[in-house]
Amino acid sequence: MTAAIVAEDVARTYGDTVALDGVSLTVEEGEVLALVGPNGAGKTTLVRALTGTTDAEGRVELFGQSPQSVARSRVGLLPQSFDPPDRLTARELLDYYGGLYDESRDIQTVLADVGLQDSASTAYENLSGGQQRRVCVGSALVNDPDLLVLDEPTTGIDPAGRRALWRLLERLADGGTTVLLTTHYMAEAERLADRVGLLDDGELTALDSPRALVEAHGGETRLTVDVEDAIPEPLDIGFETLRRDGQLVVRDVPPTAIGDVVDGLTEAGVGVASLSWREPDLEDVYLDLTGRAVGFSGDAVDPEELDAAGPVSTDGGNR
Repeated sequence: MTAAIVAEDVARTYGDTVALDGVSLTVEEGEVLALVGPNGAGKTTLVRALTGTTDAEGRVELFGQSPQSVARSRVGLLPQSFDPPDRLTARELLDYYGGLYDESRDIQTVLADVGLQDSASTAYENLSGGQQRRVCVGSALVNDPDLLVLDEPTTGIDPAGRRALWRLLERLADGGTTVLLTTHYMAEAERLADRVGLLDDGELTALDSPRALVEAHGGETRLTVDVEDAIPEPLDIGFETLRRDGQLVVRDVPPTAIGDVVDGLTEAGVGVASLSWREPDLEDVYLDLTGRAVGFSGDAVDPEELDAAGPVSTDGGNR
């Protein structure tokens, strides 16, 4: 079977700025690959290089052909910045983009797919930002592509709309559509992707399944406890702990041991107001591999701002 995408040593510079630095990857037919990284990591430049909308060094093939040679009907592309004529309605826009192909999907079905059947007659300029983005996603679906390339597809969409689009992409993938998407929503990548590529300063720092990346680079679980009393010094509850402004962060705690932690704090005279437990995720992986985190906005942020367990002092030891 011919791979949907093959890229070898793809590089792109803008003056003295290195946007891509020798990226190589393969996306198999029917696979969902998510590219993750903050703004400026190279995601959009890589998407443009892979789809032939910008010049780049290296080799790129789509279904065994150059991006310029592959049939247009086989690829659906949603760029990060996309400004359709804003006085056309959602239905008129999708009908227009469908008319660019010899064959296209039923427009009413596409409107339903992106959750706009009730807003089909509304002018694009009068739609909300999230609805506008759904129209844009729909424009990439009208030709029923074999390869769907989406650059930040859910930016500006409310959480309910984002989950609806996730379900749509999952249905498309189950039906055999190959999906390449960029995102800075780690939950989006973890839910949708068979594999995740982590980009940093134009380099592909890791490429694997979400589970494998988390197991290799995510670190330990953390239990954050809001305490009602002063924390005694020393404190030994059988786990490594970190203190932080009225909180105690307990490291590497399996969910079955949360009760043991609470019992240990009670015995030490520390009242528990509330607690939360979290597993490591792709945010932790990116932090481990690059030394910085991807914020909700997609901008690089100081890791300590996201790290609820910023160490103040360390007590106890590993169980």
